[in-house]
Amino acid sequence: MPTPAVVPLPASIARRGAPFPVTAETAIAGDADAAAHLRTLLAARTGAAPGSATGSGSTGTIALTIAPGGAPESYRLTADATAVTVTGADAAGLFYGIQTLGQLLTKTTGTTGTPAGWEIPAVEIDDAPRFAYRGVMLDVARHFHGVDTVKAFIDRAASLKFNALHLHLTDDQGWRLELRSRPELTAKASSTSVGGDPGGFFTQDDYREIIAYAAARHLIVVPEIDLPGHTHAISLAYPELSEEPVISDQVREIIRRYGGELPVHGRPFESMAVGFSSLKIHDEATSAFLADVLGELAELTPGPYLHLGGDECLGTSPEDFAAFMQRVTTLVAGLGKTPITWHEAGAATDLAPTTVGQYWGFVSPVGGMDEKARAFVRGGAQLILSPADAIYLDMKFDADSPLGLTWARGVTTAQRAYEWDPARVIEGVGDAGILGVEAPLWTETVRDLGDIDALVFPRVAAAAEAGWSPAPGSAGRTWESFRARVGALGPLWTSLGIGFTPLPEIDWATD
Repeated sequence: MPTPAVVPLPASIARRGAPFPVTAETAIAGDADAAAHLRTLLAARTGAAPGSATGSGSTGTIALTIAPGGAPESYRLTADATAVTVTGADAAGLFYGIQTLGQLLTKTTGTTGTPAGWEIPAVEIDDAPRFAYRGVMLDVARHFHGVDTVKAFIDRAASLKFNALHLHLTDDQGWRLELRSRPELTAKASSTSVGGDPGGFFTQDDYREIIAYAAARHLIVVPEIDLPGHTHAISLAYPELSEEPVISDQVREIIRRYGGELPVHGRPFESMAVGFSSLKIHDEATSAFLADVLGELAELTPGPYLHLGGDECLGTSPEDFAAFMQRVTTLVAGLGKTPITWHEAGAATDLAPTTVGQYWGFVSPVGGMDEKARAFVRGGAQLILSPADAIYLDMKFDADSPLGLTWARGVTTAQRAYEWDPARVIEGVGDAGILGVEAPLWTETVRDLGDIDALVFPRVAAAAEAGWSPAPGSAGRTWESFRARVGALGPLWTSLGIGFTPLPEIDWATD
């Protein structure tokens, strides 16, 4: 009997017997917040309102409870012909159990082959995540995406048991967060995007709204201020803080290939080139700027992490880069936050000892990227794995796609996105050295939610499984199992308004 269509794959799942019928008379009892989430999910999936009863239903009860004592974010789900019980070790675990329940909901057929109703297969599931941090990243700097789009992205991430939203808030093309200590950043550096498209920014109320919406779905928000490179937008607001652009052959080639103008200090930049910008590392005014920006960001952000970038700093000398990253990670640690940097910062010495490294190299590392990543673990910290040739969601899924890029070893198929193991990327770094997995979406070619859905789904499900599920080789943790389970989720995703790309390597179910 095939594994039920649950993604990410649970730690343990077994069939039991006759299914549980879901009707308007089915009662939902227990935790009020969880019950509200389940009713919303059931209504979206069925187009009706099963589970609207509140007492003992004539067709059984779905009981939702929290029972502390298990592993964080874990849950247990049991279903038979008479009842369904979802028990979370905490509120997050119960929420994830509800997402599993929504995936299990299946349309039945009558004797004539016509749809007859809905049911939940009889199963017994014990589930807990492999890694504590399971993130998605949305770049709102290359193209700005407003609050409603970010909320929709959060809903999509939460449905696959991700628990962190990394917002890439600043880059050469724009600054996207209002800071009262530095108002010129949004006044002068937020209006443009790649290709000359409109820009935008989040007010502080917008940012708080996003944080609250994410928290209600058990995600933290991890804001990124990319430093000391990717900072050309700062030159529009505070030109005295920025160095002149370093125009390399790489910059010229990217602009030749994708269009746009060479960067000019103090003028908006709308192309895709990277690695040319830098702050003035040794200027006292830069130190004051960092104290203002990161101090205010720490006050606005209740989550434990602040991301400081540190990637592609080709306009900064190695010595200046090392000194800068030591200074800025120490500053953030002093604010009571855990710094995160891209793996390049592993080349620096004396980073704040809690600094987490985020690896964006390939599944098979090249150019010494793995050694830089290993440095974080040698220092007693951990890594987030984001291999670009597996789970960078902005890579093309098809050579003919108008969306996406191909620099990470060409087209990234769903199978390639799936067939890797976080503990086998950096030699010597196993599960204990890994904080988690994150799937980034850079938005050079992404203008709206439709573009997001087309690039992200179904491949984001592979990243979800890498972060949550047991390691490859465990029962059911195979490409063939995954493609069957993901394909069966097509009707659910459609009912939730997710415009996924039906990649031909997956057999997609229909109602």
